[in-house]
Amino acid sequence: MKKLIQLEEFIMFLATLVLFNFLGLSWWWFAGCILLPDISMIGYIHNARTGAWLYNIAHHRALAVIVWLGGYFLGNIVVEFIGLILFSHATMDRMLGYGLKYESGFRFTHLGEIGREVRSKK
Repeated sequence: MKKLIQLEEFIMFLATLVLFNFLGLSWWWFAGCILLPDISMIGYIHNARTGAWLYNIAHHRALAVIVWLGGYFLGNIVVEFIGLILFSHATMDRMLGYGLKYESGFRFTHLGEIGREVRSKK
C-alpha cells in the first residue's frame, strides 16, 4: 500500500510540473522555491502545538489548490505559482513519507512516525 500511495503522490507532483510549465516562468523559480514551505517549521521554536499548526497549514493540499485557483481566476501568475509550490511541496513530502504533523511532536505524522530513532528500530 505504501508504494501505491507514493506512486499517487509522484503523479500529483508531475501534474504540478505540467501546470508550472504553462506559467511560462523559468524552472529556476521552481527549483529555488520548492523547499520554502518548510519555513513553517519555525513554529516548533515556540512549541509542538504551534509548530504542528503552522506546518500543517503550509502543507495542506486543499489550501494549495484554493490559492492556485484564486491565482488562476484572478489572472495573477504569482498567486498561481505560490499555489503550485505549496501543492508540489506537500506531494513531494508525502511521497517521501513526511505527513501532516500531530501536536505530540514533529516526528509524529499522519503517515506514521519518522526520524532516526524509528529507522534504527526496524
